Parts: sequence; C-alpha cells; structure tokens
Amino acid sequence: MNTKSSLSHRGQEPENSVLYIVGTPIGNLNDISSRALAILKNVSLVACEDTRQASKIMNKFKITNNLISFNKHNSFTRIPKIVNDLKSGKSIALVSDAGMPSICDPGEDLVREAKLNGIDVICIPGPCAAINALISSGMPSSSFVFEGFLPKKKKEREELLLDISKNNKTTILFESPHRLIKLLEELKEFCGGDREIQVSRELTKKFEEHICSNINDVLRHFETKVILGEITLVIKGKEKNKNLDFDKSSVKKELHELIKAGLSLSAASSYLAKKKNLTKSIVYNLN
Repeated sequence: MNTKSSLSHRGQEPENSVLYIVGTPIGNLNDISSRALAILKNVSLVACEDTRQASKIMNKFKITNNLISFNKHNSFTRIPKIVNDLKSGKSIALVSDAGMPSICDPGEDLVREAKLNGIDVICIPGPCAAINALISSGMPSSSFVFEGFLPKKKKEREELLLDISKNNKTTILFESPHRLIKLLEELKEFCGGDREIQVSRELTKKFEEHICSNINDVLRHFETKVILGEITLVIKGKEKNKNLDFDKSSVKKELHELIKAGLSLSAASSYLAKKKNLTKSIVYNLN
C-alpha cells in the first residue's frame, strides 16, 4: 500500500514521480485555479485529451511545457509509457478537454494503473459540468447518481432508463446536442412527461442556458430549436409513495398475452403504456 505523505503536495510546486489530475475550465477559461496553472507550468510534461484544447489554456496564460496526447484512441499504448516516466522520477499532469479528467474518459484507467504501481496521485480540483448543473437545478443534491452518457445498445440503454425511472435519487446525464431529442423522448416514455428535469447547455460560456420544467415542456422547447453546445441533464428522482390507480392484474395479464403473441417485453410495455396512459417502467416491472 502506498503510504507516501501528501502534505508536501499542498503547495504549487510539483513533486517527482507524482501524477497530477488537473481540473480545467468547462467553458470560461478564467475558471482555472492558480494552483492548476502552476502545476501545468512546472510538471515534466502534460498529458492531454487533445493537445489543441490544452494549448488554448497554455497560450492564454503564457505557459510553455511538453504536451502529449492521451485519449481513448491511444490510451492502451500511452499508459505503460506514462507509468514508466513517472517511475523514472518525472511529474506528469493529466488534463481532459474540459472539466475533471477520469470522468467519462480513459483517465480512470491511467489513475488505476498508477495506483497499482505505487505512484502517488494528486487531484487539483476544478470545474465539473455535472456538479454545476446539479447545483443550479435546485433539485435534491445531498444524494445523487451520475450516469454519464447512456449506452448505445438498446437493451443496456433501456435497462438503465428503467433504473432511472425507479430511482428516488436525482440523476445526472451527459448528452450530445444531436441526440438530445431522442433522449428526452425516451425519458418521457420511461419516467412520464410530468417528471421534473433540467437541461443545461453551454455551462460557464456566454450563452449558458438552463431549461427547467417537466419533461413534456422541455421536450416541446427543444423540438423547435437548433440545439448546440454540450448538454447536461438533471432528472428529479421518483416521488416516494406515489399512488397509481390502475388494475395491475389486468395490465399484467395483457402484457403476458402480448409477449406470448410474439412481442418483446420492451415493445409490449411501450404499447400498453401508451394505451393505459402509464409510464413504460411501470408496465415493464409487472412482468
């Protein structure tokens, strides 16, 4: 177990053989901390998700250093090299395109490998889109679930949507602008159109926007818009002890009849949900 003291890392001078996880702005470059700038300036090298993005920060604050790319396309070959450099005494900073590394990127693989090799890992905190959106939503934030981007495979995606629909905790998701409408339609199907949601766009940038209402209203808002920018969604948890007045045994019987007739559980649940004016998750769980 690595018992190396981290007291000396509270300053701005990097230590040898340390991997620094450096938070960078998610939009407004002025959000970077002075400590982060000092680390980026003084480490042996900076591993970047995209060297072009990192260069914007380096150029703005007149910092010069060695930059190497580290992303999902080259992480498999880069990780052993970075770990060896750290073992040889180099200090290395890891940055993503925006926000905190290791969240929805291969940084977590590098951190895990560094830990396995007894390398000290120090986090230099910075902005995080998920937390920014959560705090601005006004939804319960003492306990929440972060799911990142939903899986693309239908079965895995529907299983996670079902989990979200049943969860009492606030859920945070990321989505790309061109897939937002599809996701909102899926959330409506599984959670119901009256579930509270906030869609945050362009966080910390000039055109920052927060649309907060129920899923039906938010969907109508974006259906007529050209959607641009990075998207973060905050979904309120399911209300506890919410009574639903419908004949469960009758709906369950219809569900099983449709499945016997050849429909998949997902298709049968969708059909009955629309027919009975229920959410898909409620029907799905009757199986």
